[in-house]
Order: sequence, then structure tokens, then C-alpha cells
Amino acid sequence: MIVIVGFMGAGKTTIGRMLAGRLGLPFADSDLVIEDRAGKPIREIFADEGEPAFRLLEHEVITDLLGGPDAVLALGGGAASHAGTRSLLAAVPVAYLRVSYAEAVNRVGGDTGRPMLARPDVLAVYAERQAIYESVATIVIDTDGRSPDDITLDILSRYAHRGGSPFAPR
Repeated sequence: MIVIVGFMGAGKTTIGRMLAGRLGLPFADSDLVIEDRAGKPIREIFADEGEPAFRLLEHEVITDLLGGPDAVLALGGGAASHAGTRSLLAAVPVAYLRVSYAEAVNRVGGDTGRPMLARPDVLAVYAERQAIYESVATIVIDTDGRSPDDITLDILSRYAHRGGSPFAPR
């Protein structure tokens, strides 16, 4: 199991798919699993039920995914904010894809399906989450100005230097 965390626009889904392909593992995106379970997009869950209900569902989905077979798992940008999820992440390798705020906004600024972009305090949320991502990370990978292939190879190389297996916990 390898978990990928980071702010929106960091490349979690893109890198996760590439990493899974290189490792011969399945890929899962917790946001897509949440939408499948709820039967509606995340923006509608936020609108209909609010963020606390979304975070509870998100934690349940992540708990299930982490309890399943080995995979590469990309988490939603706010998933690590949940204390229970942070506890679960302590037992698995976590790659934090660090992206600057300017780059994140450049990558996703026009995506109306992201509830985070509607928040007036999005820059403050970005700043707050950086420490959270650092706290759960096994490795930190800077993504600005780098190709997805380069980032994927960097993750594989860093885990290889940690003992040859990306599946060894911290």
C-alpha cells in the first residue's frame, strides 16, 4: 500500500495511476470511491449534507480502502485533516506531493467541481494543510515544474532507498 496526499492540483490522481502501473498494483482515488458510494458528486455532498458529513464518509471510505489489498491510493486534499485518518496513515507509506499555492490554482483554477475553490479562505486552508501533510508523510516530493513521469520515478527511487520496498511502514 502506498498512499498519496497533497493539496488539490498536486497531481495525486495522475501520479497515483502512473505509480500503480509501474508497481503492477491497482489504483484507487478516495474521492471517486466516495462519489460512487454516495451516488453523487462531492460538490453535491458538500451542498446537501455539509463538510462534516462528507469528512465522516471520507474517513469510512479510506478505512475500508486501507483495510483492503495492496494498492496505490490517492486521498482527497482534506482527508488527512481528520484525526482518525491521520492515525490510519501512520501504519502505511505516505508520499506527500507538495505543490505551491500558485501552481495548484494554475492547475485547477477553472474546475467548478471543486468545493474548495468556492471558499474565501482557500489560501489559509492551503497554509494550514501543509503541516498536516508533512506530519503524515514518509517522503515529500516537490511537484512544481516537474513532469508526472519524473515525479513517479522520484517516488520509486526514494522508496527504494528506504530499504527496497515501498510497502514497509515508517
